[in-house]
Amino acid sequence: MILHSDRKTAVTLIDEAHSAGARKWRACEELEISVRTYQRWVMGGDVNADQRPLAERPAPQNKLTVTEKNEILNIANSEQYQSLPPCQIVPTLADEGLYIASESSFYRVLREDDQVQHRGRGSERKARPIATHCASRPNELWCWDITWLPGPIRGKFFYLYLIMDVYSRKIVGHEVYTEESAEHASSLMTKAMLAEGATGKLKVLHQDNGSIMKAATFQATLEWLQVSPSFSRPSVSNDNAFSESLFHTFKYHPTYPPNGFENIDEARVFCLAFTRWYNQEHKHSGLKFISPVERHTGQDKEIMANRKAVYELARARHPERWRGATRNWDLPGKVWLNPVNQCDAEKAVA
Repeated sequence: MILHSDRKTAVTLIDEAHSAGARKWRACEELEISVRTYQRWVMGGDVNADQRPLAERPAPQNKLTVTEKNEILNIANSEQYQSLPPCQIVPTLADEGLYIASESSFYRVLREDDQVQHRGRGSERKARPIATHCASRPNELWCWDITWLPGPIRGKFFYLYLIMDVYSRKIVGHEVYTEESAEHASSLMTKAMLAEGATGKLKVLHQDNGSIMKAATFQATLEWLQVSPSFSRPSVSNDNAFSESLFHTFKYHPTYPPNGFENIDEARVFCLAFTRWYNQEHKHSGLKFISPVERHTGQDKEIMANRKAVYELARARHPERWRGATRNWDLPGKVWLNPVNQCDAEKAVA
């Protein structure tokens, strides 16, 4: 819904552009409205206010009556049902040949009367805020996860531990083991930190809520390395999106064996080859088609400057083929992990 004041401003801008010689549909397109919308706004000679809030809407036919709501409250507060939730009240009533309303209607009526409260010995579940982080350089923010690799027989798996730098998307550490273990994760994390020279630089390691990630051994390792752990929200699959996307690229690579790996050595050889290809040769779409190593080492600035020069020369040779600016080859200076929005993300980092 657009405010009346905003409508007036939009109409004024469109009229000014039209008076200066612009096509009316072009002016409307710039403000992301249609010409028909503009015509409807100025119908009658003045800018019309939005009439939708004033429209009379018929009452829903399926709305519960006051009598039915009172009956629900009386049943829920009766001695027989006062200790039961609606999910048990409704089936019990059905067994007695009585239907008043659905479970959701029971909950809605009770909530309106402020009768939905947490009960029981367990603590009330609280919503966890989304983990929002920002990286403005390599080795500042990492994420990691474990994925299963199919073995030679059904039900047998190998486990790929994989750590990624969020800023550059570079795989900074990986190993394949026959089991999930906090000791393996601690060893890999320590080796990756030493190999990248990230000691004292790495601030946050993001991960999901797996038992390995929360194990005391692994948490002690992070504390010793002076790295702050960050966790995904429970039952939210896309809070660790960078790792999940990397696993998708890994398992859908053309050379990935569809029938699994014969042994752990074969799995390790494949993962090593994939890591070298991904880091050094793969033109990453999220990095405007440069490799993670080029982004990680700072070569991206020279590469992007060269691409811009090539495009400018191409436009100079054939200006008639270019309507506006050349392709944008700028990479963002900051990479956000799970930003709610830019303003909230800035506050979270600050």
